[in-house]
Amino acid sequence: MTRRFYVTTPIYYVNGAPHIGHAYTSVAADIVARFRRLAGDDVFFLTGTDEHGQKVEQAAATAGETPQAFTDSIAADFRAMADTMQISYNDFIRTTEPRHIAGAQALWEKVAESGDIYSGHYEGWYALRDEAFYGEDELTTRPDGTKVAPTGAPVEWVREPSYFFRLSKYQDRLLELYETQPDFIGPHGSRNEIVSFVRQGLRDLSISRTSFRWGVPVPGDEAHVMYVWFDALSNYLTALGYPDTSAPRMAWWPADLHLVGKDIARFHTVYWPAFLMAAGIPLPGKVFSNGWWTVEGEKMSKSLGNVIDPRDLVKEFGVDPVRFFLIREVPFGGDSDLSRRSFIHRLNTELANDLGNLAQRTLSLIARNCGGVLPDAGPHTPEDEQLLAPASLLPSVMEGQVARCALTDALEEVWKLIRACNAYIDHQAPWALKKTDPDRMAHVLRVLADALRIIATVLQPWMPESMAKMLTQLGTEEQERSFAALATPLPGGRSLPAPQGIFPRYTEEAK
Repeated sequence: MTRRFYVTTPIYYVNGAPHIGHAYTSVAADIVARFRRLAGDDVFFLTGTDEHGQKVEQAAATAGETPQAFTDSIAADFRAMADTMQISYNDFIRTTEPRHIAGAQALWEKVAESGDIYSGHYEGWYALRDEAFYGEDELTTRPDGTKVAPTGAPVEWVREPSYFFRLSKYQDRLLELYETQPDFIGPHGSRNEIVSFVRQGLRDLSISRTSFRWGVPVPGDEAHVMYVWFDALSNYLTALGYPDTSAPRMAWWPADLHLVGKDIARFHTVYWPAFLMAAGIPLPGKVFSNGWWTVEGEKMSKSLGNVIDPRDLVKEFGVDPVRFFLIREVPFGGDSDLSRRSFIHRLNTELANDLGNLAQRTLSLIARNCGGVLPDAGPHTPEDEQLLAPASLLPSVMEGQVARCALTDALEEVWKLIRACNAYIDHQAPWALKKTDPDRMAHVLRVLADALRIIATVLQPWMPESMAKMLTQLGTEEQERSFAALATPLPGGRSLPAPQGIFPRYTEEAK
């Protein structure tokens, strides 16, 4: 029976243009989605944009545009970024769409039915940049007397009418969730922070605002708009057709994996499950937060002029090297640094030398010495088995790593095999065997072709374009590129196309 799998990116906030951090989370989610499809799952992959809130209203006013025109433009830019990065989403949700607004209001009414929404006045510290309220104990006072949130965002004292959600009621249930489902929050460091935050005590949460208009109207009281996070988080349901529980897409709920940036982990692991508990809706399986990117060791900022648009990197290096570097450089989940020197080193050492050269050598030897035809599989020596036995286990080993969001570890498993293949070809020396034992030469080249087929198959989620080219050069048809298809060897005698380099070395032009 085919298993359904539902994975999401965060819906990205449209108060600014997309940058490398947005691409990072999207690529990671795309890798998971593509991997699950190759494993035979029926995947639904959601991304999109979060378009309401005071910050968006102010950014639109600064740009001299209406909020809707402003969000239309930025949302289109985020979609274009996703398409450039080869993100294979099934749907792109916008929180200004009628389907989302209706679903968010339905979720509000469902939570209200549980008795967990009440009216009052909110008075407290609010960070506009984070669209979040903070307690006095969470703030830091700078030397100039300015109070700032834990994120560094300035805060202001706000008092206004508000509806509240009884978040405090769910403290024990949330702690029980974290205890009974230890994998609900990842990575481990993020889990510890969230558990500590909840144990310190939860206050009821203000979930509406009256000081601005750009938001989803509260059902029955349109003087209020929903707190942007109540509105935004519901997208994971509204994209599936909620509140119509008979909608075909609702079969994918609950989500298997929400991938988010670490700055919004609290919203997804405290507020979101509490809202769902109040509404009587099953909880997602896992929320995994990734770290932040610096550029050449410095935090990205407009004032420094170092905010990187991933599309600029793609224009220079190609999409697959960028996707590869984003996940390869630092174990997924931690903070990462985008260094041009490190980028080029990875491209030249691991893509051009390790993998590209291995494929080029193998395929060129087949072209020259086997008439461009895939050799028949021959009897395997112990050396052959030493290479192919672990290679055959690679999809299942990587499946466990991808399930844990250990996407960098999964790549390292592939590189272990690539390094073993390079040692094998050097040791077996098929170019010398041509004179002494041509049959053995053909068998060695077939072993290498079989190993390369596995390598290219499992690397498709990370580098879809490049691995499609490699599989084509290995004589692999479209229907032979899933994990299940690896169980069936390719028939010998299949004509292969002329080999072409896939990962050229990059040489920095002298200035």
